[in-house]
Amino acid sequence: MSMSTANHKEEANAVTEDVAAQWSVLQRVILPSASQMDTAPLYMDMGTATGIQLPTIGDGDGKAAKPRTISSPTKEAHVEDFLSRHSTSVRSGERVSFGTYFNAFPASYWRRWTTVEKVRLQVRTQGTGSVIVYKSNARGSLQRVDTRRVEGNSESHFELSLAPFGDGGWYWFDLLAGTEPLVMIDAEWQGTRVEKTPGSVTLQITTLNKTDFCLNNLRLLADSSEALAHVQEILIVDQGTQKLSDAQGFEAIKESLGGKLRIINQSNLGGSGGFARGMFEAVENGSDYVLLMDDDVVVEPESIVRLLTFADRCKTPTLVGGHMFDLYNRTVLHTFGEVVNPYRFQPALPSEDMILGHDFLSSNLRQTSWLHRRCDVDYNGWWMCLIPTQVIKEIGLSLPLFIKWDDAEYGLRAKAHGYPTVSLPGSAVWHVSWIDKDDLVGWQAYFHARNRVVAALLHSPYEFGGDVVRASQFGDVKHMVSMQYATAQGRQWALQDVLKGPDALPDLLSTKLPEIRSMMSGHSDAVFRPNPEDFPAPKMDKPPRRGHGPSQPSRITLLPWAAKTIARQLVKPVTGTSSERPQTTIAHQDNRWWRMAQYDSAVVTNAEGTGASWYRRDPKQLRTMLTESGRLHAALLREWGVLSQKYKASMNELTSIESWRKTFEQHTQNEIK
Repeated sequence: MSMSTANHKEEANAVTEDVAAQWSVLQRVILPSASQMDTAPLYMDMGTATGIQLPTIGDGDGKAAKPRTISSPTKEAHVEDFLSRHSTSVRSGERVSFGTYFNAFPASYWRRWTTVEKVRLQVRTQGTGSVIVYKSNARGSLQRVDTRRVEGNSESHFELSLAPFGDGGWYWFDLLAGTEPLVMIDAEWQGTRVEKTPGSVTLQITTLNKTDFCLNNLRLLADSSEALAHVQEILIVDQGTQKLSDAQGFEAIKESLGGKLRIINQSNLGGSGGFARGMFEAVENGSDYVLLMDDDVVVEPESIVRLLTFADRCKTPTLVGGHMFDLYNRTVLHTFGEVVNPYRFQPALPSEDMILGHDFLSSNLRQTSWLHRRCDVDYNGWWMCLIPTQVIKEIGLSLPLFIKWDDAEYGLRAKAHGYPTVSLPGSAVWHVSWIDKDDLVGWQAYFHARNRVVAALLHSPYEFGGDVVRASQFGDVKHMVSMQYATAQGRQWALQDVLKGPDALPDLLSTKLPEIRSMMSGHSDAVFRPNPEDFPAPKMDKPPRRGHGPSQPSRITLLPWAAKTIARQLVKPVTGTSSERPQTTIAHQDNRWWRMAQYDSAVVTNAEGTGASWYRRDPKQLRTMLTESGRLHAALLREWGVLSQKYKASMNELTSIESWRKTFEQHTQNEIK
């Protein structure tokens, strides 16, 4: 080699190194581990590049024609082709796509919320084939951007603008192998390097007797050096009776975390008390962020890196949350984002096109048009949510709500102070599904009812809270005519405590749940038995009319039907054998208020399928509860304005660091580090 040729080569290498130094990683392409192959569709799609075809004209009636999904048969991924968490082999003649939940680049989110204006895709490959880059728009239309032919050891770069992604859209790439396998060594989405040290994070998990889940997540974190690189501390707030520190294998996991793990054992202050402790400790130890996580989850460790990277690049301090997938059906996404309906003051989906429980196995990212529209939210669930401590210092910690509405209220409070929340695609945990839970019935009903009203008193833009009071009373009636007297009692306690004012909230943190459990033990509808044999055999004194059971009233007949039904329940005594034995057995999925209202006695299974309880109609109790419900809702409506002012005036004190410090000092048992 001549001297001039060598010099040219050195200069070229120097230029390449200089260019590389201008970029830093925003998002790495990742792959599932061999033991998690049921999640493979979230990481990589097999088959051709399919997607949404948008019509160019309307349907002739002035209406836009519906988009058509173009799909092709997909193939099962081969476990042996996944070479590592970042490398995969594409078999000769086959094609794979990274237009997937975890590996497509959510361009519209980066454009809207961060200072990033362009990105660079870097793909390192070995073998012969093609790298094909695609993008989509907010309507889900697929568009090819560029194609690069590769052979041997190649490093392909694509500089891509974020300008077209104002309302939505993603970038992704496909790999097409030639006559020989094509290996992707790794791939990265990069942004222009910034002279800023990544923020430090306190990763906090609140747990109550979920030791196996906690140990598993600690193992996942210990095996991911990248996820832990900027984690200053892993803090477990243990509020249970089965202590994590006593679990088998704990000491070994603690050792593997290199001194980053700390456990605080404290009284059961609920999720809000546990997460408030995480916020408090993150401020105290000087972290830039606190990352709140539930205990009954399995975390994708790369999500931690992505949340931090995104938050560090945001234009203003921003709460950045991850999504929730179903732990027992791992390709099912719970929700893509949530807002609070300001009139009904209930969680809602931001767009009517979106659905709960989307399964990526049946419709992948490219085939699901609504996933391409940017989803702006009011809050993110605290199954995984990164919060800047700068925000905490300004707006305070969680309200002392025990459970329910703490995350939604905090998101609304942050938004009111100019701090947005982003639910970031590509960051997620797998969480125990709510399909097998019904937390509107039982002990949690108290917290649902109370905290919804408290949040509305603080944040509703409508006089008298919009629809909140009417909907609350209607909910009471549904539970009462369903013979769910324990639930109805809890809901009435909720309103009684709301009417007492905000000063009562902190003292209720540790005392209310035992009171509720004691009350519920006196109601047969809340006492569960594991076996059907624990109840007398069902018997109907009279067969159902024409052999049919209760039917749902229509919208037209609902009001007269409800009036007649309530009157019957109030006046007609329980006769025959209904007080001695149930009339029927009702499965949980059939436990609808209009059906239950037709019976005097029924055994009803719970949502988990682990037991059943005996519902029995009691006209005297119903009359008392209906009267009290009317009185409480009338008082709430009458005092709404005054109560709202009281709660707003007390917000700073209730959520202050010093107020929570007193609570923690009273309820801390010990610390383990």
